[in-house]
Amino acid sequence: MRGLSIILALLLGACAASPPPPKDDSLYRGLGEHQGITRIVEGMLLNAARNPRITHHFADIDIERLRDKLIEQICVEAGGPCVYTGDSMEESHKGLNIDRGDFNALVEDLIDAMEAEGVAVPVQNRLLARLAPMRGQIIER
Repeated sequence: MRGLSIILALLLGACAASPPPPKDDSLYRGLGEHQGITRIVEGMLLNAARNPRITHHFADIDIERLRDKLIEQICVEAGGPCVYTGDSMEESHKGLNIDRGDFNALVEDLIDAMEAEGVAVPVQNRLLARLAPMRGQIIER
């Protein structure tokens, strides 16, 4: 029995010392890594500023902070080496009265920004699939 305990302890110790499996960063790389994500976010925000359907949502906010948090968030969602330090989606969008049309308009602005950066459609779709679950946390009910 003592021998079994020693073997079990060695196996558990080996498991604890094993590095975590490698992170899939293919989406991050497909978006152009940090530089590409930065250009995509900046393009999306410029598109939104010109978009009469949603520009009013950006009038009284700290656009630089929004830019930084969106870069962090997309980097994390894409499997990049970033940490998201912003508020939850519910907290960030509380009281903004964002409806389905507003949400869809920003998604269109994001797609346009990705296209302008030459991001392949399958890569765009992978990012959109990662962001889509946040929809329910953003749209005002």
